[in-house]
Order: sequence, then structure tokens, then C-alpha cells
Amino acid sequence: MASRRMETKPVITCLKTLLLVYSFVFWITGLILLAVGIWGKLMLGPYISLIADNSTNAPYVLMGTGTAIVVFGLFGCFATCRGSPWMLKLYAMFLSLVFLAELVAGISGFVFRHEIKGTFLRTYSDAVQNYNGQDEKSQAVDHVQRNLRCCGVLNYTSWFSSVFFHDSGIPASCCTDMSDCSALDLRNATIAPSKVYQQGCYKLVTAFIETNMGIIASVTFGIAFSQLIGMLLACCLSRFITANQYEMV
Repeated sequence: MASRRMETKPVITCLKTLLLVYSFVFWITGLILLAVGIWGKLMLGPYISLIADNSTNAPYVLMGTGTAIVVFGLFGCFATCRGSPWMLKLYAMFLSLVFLAELVAGISGFVFRHEIKGTFLRTYSDAVQNYNGQDEKSQAVDHVQRNLRCCGVLNYTSWFSSVFFHDSGIPASCCTDMSDCSALDLRNATIAPSKVYQQGCYKLVTAFIETNMGIIASVTFGIAFSQLIGMLLACCLSRFITANQYEMV
């Protein structure tokens, strides 16, 4: 019995070291997910609000998952140092839940990325037609046009059929030079084209979203599959510690 305990002790020490290193990396991935969620909310928020018929909670899900990973990453370090089998099993169970959640999120991200073009044309056209310059979707349209330097759906002529154009002309967010773009010019269908961006926003936004959703989904997939390593280490360590305790009895 004593020789068996001597044989398993180096294995337990090695597994503890590996799991501590993994838990630290896991904690870092939690910070990464939290940062990606915040970045997604700040950078992609206006674009997602135009694409989705209803507001999406995806950035908040990423931030919540990242926060949970940070907390359980610390728990994993504590469980490893304590060498508690039930804590290690609980840690492995949490890792399996995170793995499944992130796998579903990653797949959804890739599916969503390829469905963008079909929904965006309709939702962005509706946002342009119902633009009033004040509500959330109108502000999102202004944000897109100003930052991507585009105008309208396919081009600036998309605004000619909108209610806003008949009252106020093309929105100022389409102007190439704000110092040389008066409200009177924007109401004139002959002068306005020379004052605004010529390219439409549809192709620019879909390309932007597809690229960035791909990055988010790839990061999520990578982090998800790393959970398998932690699950394996936690289960093995728990088993060896339990066996070692049993031999000591």
C-alpha cells in the first residue's frame, strides 16, 4: 500500500500543477470573453440592432459567461490546491456546461453570419423608410452611415422614397463634408447626390458583420474545446486523490 501511495503522489502533484496552470488560463479566457462581450456591445451593437428584428442579448450572454468563467476559474484554483474530490468534480461539471453553452453559441454565430444578407436587406430598408432621426434604429442608421461612409441601402437613392426625405431631405449622416452640406442642399434631389456618399451601406455592413461575427465565433469555439482539457484533468485528479485516500484507510 505504501509503495502504491508513493507511486501515485508524483502523479497527483503533476496533475495538480497542470490543472493549476489550466485554471489560470481558463481564468484568462473568461476575461477575454468578457472583453469580447463588451467590445461586441460597443462596436457591433448598432449593426446587430439593425439586423435583428428584436434586440439581441448576445453581448450580455458573452459578458455573463465571461464573468462566470472568471469566478469558476478562481474556484478551480482553490479546488486544486485543496485537493478536494467533490470540488474537483463540481469544477469538471461546470466545465462541461460551459463547453456545451459555448459550442451552441459558436454554432449559432456561424449560422447567424450566413443568414445576415437575407435579413439585413429587409430590416435596413425598413429602418430607412421609417427613419425619423430620433429613435434607436434611426440613430443606428446614422452610426452606420457615418462610420462606414455610406448612404442608403444600395445607394443614396434609397432615401428618395422615404418619409424623412419629403420633410427634411437626405440625413446629414450621409454628407461627405459637413462644412459643405446644408439642409437645403440635402432636400434638393439634384444637388444632394454631389454632397453625399455614393456607396450604399448594404454590402459594407454585411461584410463587416460577417467578418466580426466570424472572429467572435472562432474565439468561442477555441475556448469551448479548451474546456475538454480541464474536464479531463479535473476528473483524473479527483480519481487519483480519491484512490489515494482510500488506500490510506
